Amino acid sequence: MRNHKILIFFCLIFLYSCGSKKVSYRDSSPKKIKNKSVKSTNKFFNTMTNEQRTHWYVNTYSKTAINEMKKYGIPASITMSQGILESSSGKGSLALKSNNHFGIKCHSTWNGKKVYHDDDEKGECFRKYRNPETSYRDHSLFLKSRSRYNFLFKLNENNYIKWAKGLKKAGYATDPTYADKLISIIERYELWKLDGSKKSLNKSKEKSLSEKDSINIKISNKYYIVKKGDTLFSISKKFNISISDLISLNKLKNNDIKLGQSLKTKQE
Repeated sequence: MRNHKILIFFCLIFLYSCGSKKVSYRDSSPKKIKNKSVKSTNKFFNTMTNEQRTHWYVNTYSKTAINEMKKYGIPASITMSQGILESSSGKGSLALKSNNHFGIKCHSTWNGKKVYHDDDEKGECFRKYRNPETSYRDHSLFLKSRSRYNFLFKLNENNYIKWAKGLKKAGYATDPTYADKLISIIERYELWKLDGSKKSLNKSKEKSLSEKDSINIKISNKYYIVKKGDTLFSISKKFNISISDLISLNKLKNNDIKLGQSLKTKQE
C-alpha cells in the first residue's frame, strides 16, 4: 500500500508539471541585441527586410533618443534619423563592430578605443563604444560641445527641417543631400512624433516645403534621392541612363537600392 501511494504521488507531480507549462505567443517589443558576435547579429538582421529592420531600430532606440533630447535639447527625430542613416538601421559595419551609430570620427580630443574604416578617405579613425547607448550619449556631447553647432540649439526642438539643414551647413557630413535624407527618414517613419509634435512640418501650413527643398527632387541635376517604389530600371528611364551606367556611377554591388539613398545620375 505504501509503495502504491508513493507511485500515485509521483504521477501527480508529473502531470502537474506537464500541465503548468504554457507557451506565450504575445507579440512583445523588439529587444536589443546584447553580447552577440557580428556574424550572429548579421544573421539576425538578414531575417528582416530593410523596412522591418528600420522599425526594429526605432522601437529599440527611440527611448534613448528621447532621453537625450530631454537632457541636451537635440530633437529625438534628428538623433533617430541620423542613427538610422549613419548605422544603416544598426546593420552598418561601424555599428556592428564598434557600436558607433553616428559615424563620429576620432578627432584629436578622443582618448577612447578606436577602429579604422574607409569613409571619405581610406582607413580613417572612428570612435569605438562599449554599447549603442554610449554612442548616443557621445553624439549629444559631440554636438553640444562644439561651437560650430551652437546655433542649432537656438532653434525650436520641433523644427527638424531647420535642424537637418543646420547639421549639413555646420559640416556634420560631406554628402550634399544629407539634410534631405534626414528629412525623408523623419517623414517616412513619422519620427517627428518623438519630439512631441502633433503633425509634421511638411504638412503644416506654416512650414510647407518649397519645390527646392522637396525630398524627392533631383539635387543639382546630378543626384537623385530614392523614394518608395523606385527601382534602378525606373530611375534609368527617368534620367535616360542605362542601368549598367547607374551601377558604375554609384559603385553599386548589385541592383539593390535603399529608400533615401543618393544616386548619381550624371558624371561630375
